[in-house]
Amino acid sequence: MRSTPACARRGRSCTSTDLSVYTPVSQPELAAWLRNHSVGALEALEPIESGIENTNYFVTTAQGCYVLTLFERLPAAELPFYLNLMAHLARHGIPCPAPVADLNDAYLGELNGKPAALVTRLPGRSIERPGESECRELGMLLARMHLAARSYSAYLENPRGPRWWRLAARDLEPFLDAAERALLDEELAYQARQRFPDLPRGPVHADLFRDNALFEGPRLSGVFDFYFAGVDCLLYDVAVCANDWCLAVPRGARSLDPARVQAFLGAYHALRPFGAQERDAWPAMLRAAALRFWLSRLHDLHLPRPGELVHAHDPAHFREILVRRIAEAPPWVGAP
Repeated sequence: MRSTPACARRGRSCTSTDLSVYTPVSQPELAAWLRNHSVGALEALEPIESGIENTNYFVTTAQGCYVLTLFERLPAAELPFYLNLMAHLARHGIPCPAPVADLNDAYLGELNGKPAALVTRLPGRSIERPGESECRELGMLLARMHLAARSYSAYLENPRGPRWWRLAARDLEPFLDAAERALLDEELAYQARQRFPDLPRGPVHADLFRDNALFEGPRLSGVFDFYFAGVDCLLYDVAVCANDWCLAVPRGARSLDPARVQAFLGAYHALRPFGAQERDAWPAMLRAAALRFWLSRLHDLHLPRPGELVHAHDPAHFREILVRRIAEAPPWVGAP
């Protein structure tokens, strides 16, 4: 009797995601699509039921466990950047999903009228409350990822960078109260004055929250959901992580916990040392990361797309993080 792949036996504990279902896919439809891949016969298909951006399914075949993604609104011209970046990182030993090429050696196909890709499914589960050891694991992996990505030659500007901030702010203005509009206008003006032309740049994940990382025991076993990736300051990627992973306890305080920040930044710095310019830019970069996610959560709340099983996050969380980053001097490596 054929054995069931281990990831399927472990069920949802194999991974935890922040994704969504907009386009239904039936088992017969997927079985037909998979005939163009060397992954064996389809055994199970399970929708991933939370999130915002794309349609995602867990897929179990006779040969293994995968994640199927149907891209709902990402421009088709951008998709090769994400898929080839994941393939590049996986070849360099980064524990991330590896895209599975079809029989024509293409990572990207089409299913039910949408661009679609199949990637390997990672082991582990996300953690809700990372401590210093988990932040240290993240720092090491993020530095390794940035170093490995230096040899990735494709270019795509961060799709949720300053240009998107300005467009989103314009669209959201009717939904904001006077205090929110004032905060947003002041922060956009502040960020427009920041210039960091000499900071190290390269491909960044740009969305490496706790629910996009997996642990097996104390070990960080994988990172996924690269579909906001782009080229930006490496420090921006560090700031995105710190704003989510390194919050003080209770997390409702939204301040950065010096011990967690030290563990995270220290582990990163040991592999890719920060420069003096990065230290100087750290407060502004933390504010930029908070602004980006406040805007995106406002956008998802007030300007949602119709779809099945859509979950919008509370924008107030990142509004308060932004307020804290404006008011408080953030900890840095060696100087809590």
